[in-house]
Amino acid sequence: MDDLDSRPAALLVMEERRRGDVYPPEVLDALDELVSWSAPPITAERLAQDPGVLADVEILLTGWGPPRLDADLLDHAPRLRAVLVAAGSVRPLTTPEFWAREIPIVSAASANAIPVAEFALAQILLALKQAHRIAREIRASRTYPVNPPVAGGYRSRVGLFGLGAIGRLVAAHLRRFDVEVLACDPVADPAGLGVRMVELPELFAACSVVSLHAPLLPETRGVVTGDLVGLLETGATLINTARGALVDEPSLVDVLRRRSDLTAVLDVTWPEPPPPDSPLFTLPNVVLTAHVAGALGGERARMGELVVDELRRLVRGEALRHAVPPDRAHIMA
Repeated sequence: MDDLDSRPAALLVMEERRRGDVYPPEVLDALDELVSWSAPPITAERLAQDPGVLADVEILLTGWGPPRLDADLLDHAPRLRAVLVAAGSVRPLTTPEFWAREIPIVSAASANAIPVAEFALAQILLALKQAHRIAREIRASRTYPVNPPVAGGYRSRVGLFGLGAIGRLVAAHLRRFDVEVLACDPVADPAGLGVRMVELPELFAACSVVSLHAPLLPETRGVVTGDLVGLLETGATLINTARGALVDEPSLVDVLRRRSDLTAVLDVTWPEPPPPDSPLFTLPNVVLTAHVAGALGGERARMGELVVDELRRLVRGEALRHAVPPDRAHIMA
């Protein structure tokens, strides 16, 4: 910027473990041109011990391990005018007191949606070939199947439960393939996505693969029951990259024990990780992937770059593209 003295005062607060991935040197260099740092980066725990460091802060930058913006912390930040979160959900840090101050808050959910959708797409394509099932049967029998019956990627049906940022991106990816996409989401507008909206039971009964992308809300907790999973056709696959608690795990386990033809690819579980004695570790038709769908390593820099772009708009007085509306914050993952 031409006038360095005009740069807003900023503070970066997040956990140290992932800070270097989210805010690598090139992202920090870009931020240096836009803000004046009130203090070196700190953790939320350190901020709780010294909240006075917020006294002159106008822009709060954060990511994983954010501070909770309750009334006490906000009282120490009278000049705060924007919060930029290089992560998906803003729920861990927002409070009624925060929303009452009408401070804009930016989420990098759209940047984190990219690797999740890529992972989901990869698993969907593998599932249409029943790759996981065939691989475990080969391992058990030590023979190759002859002409195995699989849905394949031509005129098969794929079901998406949830059409938020990730579900919509998955639907967009699937438009490149010769598959029919069914979706269930009571509040989404499916216009332009090329999907057919159905109720949840039909989604499971009609599709060779069902991929979960719904937010975790009181009404969606445990909504994916064993009864629903039992509707899946022979050899079908359930994929969960959303939230583990969407699935009623005990009833899912019961179905998977009875139906060895089914496969569950679970990138998320509840609790996470599962307890050591969980049957999810021993069921042969369960694939656990340890929450790798979201941004990892260098992928996390996308979220820092989104924050830089939004901060640039903010200091120029332009409209923010990724500000979270207060009435939608609760349904963002």
